[in-house]
Amino acid sequence: MDFIFPPHPAAALAVAGTDARFPVRRVYCVGRNYAGHAREMGSDPSREPPFFFTKPGDANAVVAVAPGTTAELPFPPQTSNFHHECELVVAIGKGGADIAVEDAASHIFGYAVGFDMTRRDLQNRMKDAGRPWEIGKAFDFSAPVGTLHTAATVTGIEDAAITLQIDGATKQAGHINEMIWSIPETIANLSTYFALQPGDLIFTGTPEGVGAVQRGQTLVGHVDGLSDIAVRFV
Repeated sequence: MDFIFPPHPAAALAVAGTDARFPVRRVYCVGRNYAGHAREMGSDPSREPPFFFTKPGDANAVVAVAPGTTAELPFPPQTSNFHHECELVVAIGKGGADIAVEDAASHIFGYAVGFDMTRRDLQNRMKDAGRPWEIGKAFDFSAPVGTLHTAATVTGIEDAAITLQIDGATKQAGHINEMIWSIPETIANLSTYFALQPGDLIFTGTPEGVGAVQRGQTLVGHVDGLSDIAVRFV
């Protein structure tokens, strides 16, 4: 097959303990899935139905970060309020639509730590105008993700601690069990809107403590049982 120009490279994540790579298809994100973060964003953290937004699934947005390395990424343009959001990322290995909550775990390939980077000033401007959030959420290098660990090798993820440090200082700290909507509930609900497919990633929300990132600062994201992710925006 001939192409007008070379196809853009696909995003692919390393899988711990193997040379194989996990090809990324789509990136879904859950909004305000921790009560503390919902409050700091000015929202009611009650259990209203979850809502979702997306990021590009290509290698321009999804940056695979190897363990033990610090990825240096360009600071994004057109923002003066660039925020970190550390999240547990769920990788889908088996597709399906209208997935039952009790069956959701069987669709999970594995887990990783990721950053939902956000141009908060642009996001807020769009929200205030009743417009989509894309320029605040879906820009290049907005979704760094660490190494995937297969679900079979991870225990206790539902109670794991999640933290983010900037230059060694803890800025976000919480536990996965503080999610308003659990991992199975999130998968089940999302699958009523989209037929999930192998290769999909779900960013499951961030605990409270989000804040601004300055040029040259190093972000380290941690979830118990998974490889850390480290990123510097320059």
